[in-house]
Amino acid sequence: MLMAPQRFRERMQALLGDEAEAFFAALAQPPRIGLRVNTLKIAVDDFRARAAFPLEPVPWCDEGFILAPDADIQPGKHPYHAAGLYYLQEPSAMAAAALLDPQPGELILDLAAAPGGKATHLAARMENEGLLVVNEVVRGRVHALIENMARVGARQALIMNASPSALAEAWRERFDKVMLDAPCSAEGMFRKSAAARREWSEATVLGCAARQINILEDAARLVRPGGLLLYATCTFAPEENEAVVARFLAQHPEFMLIEPLRAPGLDHGRPDWVEGDLAGRFPLERCVRIWPHRSAGEGHFFALMEKDGLAAAYPLPAVRRGLPKAAKKPVTAFWERVFTGSPPQKGWALYGQWVHLLPVSPGFWREIKPTRAGLRVGKLTHHRFEPHHALALAGFSSRPENSLNLPAESEEARRYLHGEPLAAAGEDGWVLVQVDGFGLGWGKRVGGVVKNHYPRGLRWQGPL
Repeated sequence: MLMAPQRFRERMQALLGDEAEAFFAALAQPPRIGLRVNTLKIAVDDFRARAAFPLEPVPWCDEGFILAPDADIQPGKHPYHAAGLYYLQEPSAMAAAALLDPQPGELILDLAAAPGGKATHLAARMENEGLLVVNEVVRGRVHALIENMARVGARQALIMNASPSALAEAWRERFDKVMLDAPCSAEGMFRKSAAARREWSEATVLGCAARQINILEDAARLVRPGGLLLYATCTFAPEENEAVVARFLAQHPEFMLIEPLRAPGLDHGRPDWVEGDLAGRFPLERCVRIWPHRSAGEGHFFALMEKDGLAAAYPLPAVRRGLPKAAKKPVTAFWERVFTGSPPQKGWALYGQWVHLLPVSPGFWREIKPTRAGLRVGKLTHHRFEPHHALALAGFSSRPENSLNLPAESEEARRYLHGEPLAAAGEDGWVLVQVDGFGLGWGKRVGGVVKNHYPRGLRWQGPL
């Protein structure tokens, strides 16, 4: 039996009536593991042919799957996960990108992005075209966001650590689409998180609702006329869901709820749960709820809104810079040795020692600086170039003679991910280590031994 707060149980019993028994029974079951194929790197059918995972489809996400309940695997401890071929994401959370429907070439903002589940999904749907701005207010969570964006091979992104109000001041009415996965009371995560159950109270629900409406004010300023705003929570509380949306719409007549994607498991919003003078004023049934007793996911809520008017998409200023003089010779020599072809002609920037490929001209962020811009390619030390881990995962085609391709189920792949050196004959120098042809990390070959450069913080622990 799930040890949910008694007052929460009373509230849900009053809302759900005869359905409450099935709801509480579902919360008492173990959560399901969701797996989303990263289509930046591999097609869904190709992944399913390669992976020995028993998978069930997620009805609202073509690239989303749920591991079979009896699956005897640890999906986070597989080389394909380290190579970014899939992302472990709660099934209901996959609905966010599906509802917002990002397209290649658009300018999109994820306003509260860490640890990166929804942001990496947006990046994949955008096919590394356009610009994705991902923001996290809490500084301590930005590192995980950077790591996850790099692992999936997202190159067209700016990673920010700023308040929503600061972004709204800098980029007013700039974005085609904005996602706000709002901080909430996390009732939908109760069966996954003891902390969420422990910290819940009715006062928390009301405090979250006040905070959510404030953040929505900033989100509204960031959407261009004709653009879309997706509001999302992982809570059941109507005070944080339909009631927040109704308050927002009452204050912003330029926004209207639109009918989103419908699929099995995506239920309608509940306008009958809104009290007071806002009841019945808006078509809140167009909102989306996901219930754990009606689907395999956790509890989520979504509202997709369109801003009135029509504005041309913001023209993204291109980066016209070639390789900086200090980096040109070492980067070109490295690139042409390891990858097929020459390095890109434009898009380069040098920040201190760090070489970057930028998705947009720095003029775009003149008023507010990103924490990470585009792809961190590597660093220059004493006129030598050392590749960054993100470059190994970025999906550039490599030369077979300077790559070390390891089968996913091999002992060598496990040894590499544990940080061990590997024996491999060949020319000395940098080697792209791959798993079944997909970039995994770097090694440096010296005298027939590939020294391990897999990041220490990512290395697998425990026995082989």
